[in-house]
Amino acid sequence: MATKPPAGDPVQDAPQVEPPKHAAAGLPAIGYTALVAQQQMGVARATRTLLKVNQKDGFDCPGCAWPEGDKRHVAEFCENGAKAVAEEATLRRVTPDFFAAHPLSDLAGRSGYWLGQQGRITHPMYLPEGADRYEAVTWERAFEIIADELKALDSPDEALFYTSGRTSNEAAFLLQLFAREFGTNNLPDCSNMCHESSGSALTETIGIGKGSVSLEDLHQADLIIVAGQNPGTNHPRMLSALEEAKRAGAKIISVNPLPEAGMERFKNPQTAKGLALGGQKLNDLFLQIRIGGDQALFRLLNKMIVETEGAVDELFVREHTHGYAEFAEAARAADWDETLAATGLTRAEIEQALSMALASRRTIVCWAMGLTQHKHAVATIREVVNFLLLRGNIGRTGAGVCPVRGHSNVQGDRTMGIFERPAPAFLDALEKEFGFAPPRHHGYDVVRAIEALRDGRAKVFFAMGGNFVGATPDTEVTEAAMRRASLTVHVSTKLNRSHAVTGRRALILPTLGRTDKDVQKSGKQFVTVEDSMGLVHSSRGNLRPASPHLLSEPAIVARLARATLGAGSTVEWEEFEKDYARIRDRIARVVPGFEDFNARVAKPGGFRLPHGPRDERRFPTATGKANFTAAPVEYPKVPEGRLLLQTLRSHDQYNTTIYGLDDRYRGIKGGRRVVLVNPEDGRELGFADGAYADLVSEWKDGVERRAPGFRVVYYPTTRGCAAAYYPETNVLVPLHSTADTSNTPASKSVIVRLEQSATV
Repeated sequence: MATKPPAGDPVQDAPQVEPPKHAAAGLPAIGYTALVAQQQMGVARATRTLLKVNQKDGFDCPGCAWPEGDKRHVAEFCENGAKAVAEEATLRRVTPDFFAAHPLSDLAGRSGYWLGQQGRITHPMYLPEGADRYEAVTWERAFEIIADELKALDSPDEALFYTSGRTSNEAAFLLQLFAREFGTNNLPDCSNMCHESSGSALTETIGIGKGSVSLEDLHQADLIIVAGQNPGTNHPRMLSALEEAKRAGAKIISVNPLPEAGMERFKNPQTAKGLALGGQKLNDLFLQIRIGGDQALFRLLNKMIVETEGAVDELFVREHTHGYAEFAEAARAADWDETLAATGLTRAEIEQALSMALASRRTIVCWAMGLTQHKHAVATIREVVNFLLLRGNIGRTGAGVCPVRGHSNVQGDRTMGIFERPAPAFLDALEKEFGFAPPRHHGYDVVRAIEALRDGRAKVFFAMGGNFVGATPDTEVTEAAMRRASLTVHVSTKLNRSHAVTGRRALILPTLGRTDKDVQKSGKQFVTVEDSMGLVHSSRGNLRPASPHLLSEPAIVARLARATLGAGSTVEWEEFEKDYARIRDRIARVVPGFEDFNARVAKPGGFRLPHGPRDERRFPTATGKANFTAAPVEYPKVPEGRLLLQTLRSHDQYNTTIYGLDDRYRGIKGGRRVVLVNPEDGRELGFADGAYADLVSEWKDGVERRAPGFRVVYYPTTRGCAAAYYPETNVLVPLHSTADTSNTPASKSVIVRLEQSATV
C-alpha cells in the first residue's frame, strides 16, 4: 500500500548544499525511481504500470515529448518519467472531504509541492461566489454553470480556452473545434511560453515550425550541438540517443551557462557499462556561454564559415535558399570583440567549435528554452538555421534542426489547431468539413490573455490541463487578473496553484489520465499523441480510473459543447464522445498528413508526419526556398552591480509539477529557494555562500518585483549570470518582457539585484 501524502507543508528555506555532480543517472536514478514508485503506487501496481510506459501496446509517458525508437527496452522510461507516472497512478485521493477540511485560504498558502502530493481529484468540485470552500457538484450542474456563463458573454472573445501539452490529439481537436464553433480563436497554450519562438523562426526560414530530424538522424550525425538545454533533467531519455551517437563516432558540443551533469557523463541505468564501468563521456567541448549570447556565437561561426574557402555548400545554397547575399554581408561584419563580450567565451573556444563544425558533414543543432525565452530568441534561432543552411545541413540524413519540446503532446496540440493565429487553409478545411464559419480574426496568446483578464476584456477562463497560474510570468499581475474573471474552470487530475487562485466562481473538472482505462459506449478507447519529432502513435491506459466520477477529456469537451451550443450545432458531439475513431475520421479530412488516420495509427509504433524540408528539400515559405536572415545581433546588457538571471527547473521537477525538494545533480537538497551565483560575483556583491538575499528584478517600467528569502549558493556559473527555480521566480518576469515576434516571456534573461533578506 502506498504511503500517505505529507501532512504538513515542509520548510523550504533551509536547503542543504553539496558540490554538484559530474555524471547523471546510474544506480541513484534506479533507487530513486523505485522509491517514488513504491511510495505513490505500491510495488505491484508500480510494476504493472511502469512496464506499459512508452510501449507500443501501452500508454505514452505524461512527461516529455522525446520519441521512442522502433525497438523498445522493457523499461522504456527515465527517472523523471517514472515520477510523472507515479503521481498520476498514485493511490492517494483528493475527495470532497479533503476540500471540506481545506478552505481556499488554506490551499492558497500551500506550496505547489504539497498540493501535488495530495493525490488524484475524485469528484467535480464547485466554488460558489463568496464561498471559501469547494463543494462537490454533479457533472450536469458543472456543465450548466459553464454554459450559462458562456452564453451570457457579450462576445465569444470574452472566453479563453487554454490548453496544456498533455492533452491528446483527439481532445485538442475537439477543444479548438468547440471554441471556433462558439466563435473565438482565443486558444492560448503552453507553446506560447516555451517553443513559440522556435515555431516563429522555423516557419519563416524553412516553412514549417517543427524540427526536421528523426531519432535515427541523431544516431547518424557527425556533430551534435546541444544549446540552451539540460537533457539530464528535462529530457533524460535524450542521453541514451547521445550515447548511441557517440558510439557511432559523433562529436558533441554543449552550449550552456551552467555545467550540467548529464552532458558531462551519462551512466546509462539500462546497461552494464552505465552501472558498473563509469558510463559514457558526452561532451567533447563545453562552451560556458553568457546568458543570451547564443546569437552572437552563431553569427561569428557563420562569418568564419562564409570566409573559409570551400566551407559553404554552394550547390545547396544556390538551388535551395534565398537571401544569401544579404546574410553573408551581415555575417562578414561580425566583430570578434563584441562576440567575446556577448558570449564570455575565449577566441580559442570559438575556433575549436568552428573546427568541429567544418569537420562535420552531418550536423544537428538541438535547443530548448535556453534559446527560446529571450527578447531576441527568434533572431537567435534564425541564426542557428543560417548556420545549418550554410553547409547544406537541412534535408540531409543525420542533420537538421531539433527543437526539443517539453510536454508529451505539445507539438500535437498545435498540429490539431490549438493556435490563436490559425492559418486560413486550416479554417477553410474546418468550414468545409463541419459547415460553420469559424472566426477569422486572431485570438489571444498567453500574455495577451492575461492582459485581457486584467483589463476586463475576458471573463471566462477554461483550462484543459496545466497549471496556468504557476506557469505564467509576473505572478502578482497574473493572479490579480485571474481573480477578475467571472468563472475559472480547470480540467485536472491533481491539485495545483491554479485551483487556489480563482475567479468569482470556479470549477475543477477531474479527468482521466494517460494511465487510466477509457471506456465509452462503443467500448475501450485509445487516444493519440505526436512526439517531438513528428511521429504519431496511440496511447492506451491500463489502470482502473481513480474514481467512477471521472470523465475523459474528449467527453468533457463534447458534453460542454452540447450544453453550450445545443441543437443549433453542426457537429456530432455525442458521437464523438461515444467513439474516438469518429474524431480521427474527421481529423483525417481536416489536418494534412493524417489521411487514413485510424488505419495508420493502428499499426504498432504509429506513423511519421510528412515534413517537406526533411523529406524532399521542399521549403513551403513565401519564397519557395529556405530563407537566410540577417537580423542585427542582440544580447542582454546588464548594469554594474546586477546579475542576469535565468529561471530553470530542478531535477525533482517537470515544468511546474514539483516531485520533491532536491536537485540531486546540482547538489541542492531539501529546498527550492536558492539562487546559483558565481563565487566571484557573490563576493563582489557582498553575499557570502549561504547568505540569504531577496531577488529584485529591474525592467524599464520601474515596477519593483521581489522574490524574497533565497539562499545564495556559490556555483560554477558564468560570470555575471545567476539561476533560480521557477515557478518561485516567475514573479520576477515582467508580463511585457517578451520575445520579439513570438511574444514568449523572456524568462531566461531577467536583470536582478540582490538585497539583504529581511525574511530569513
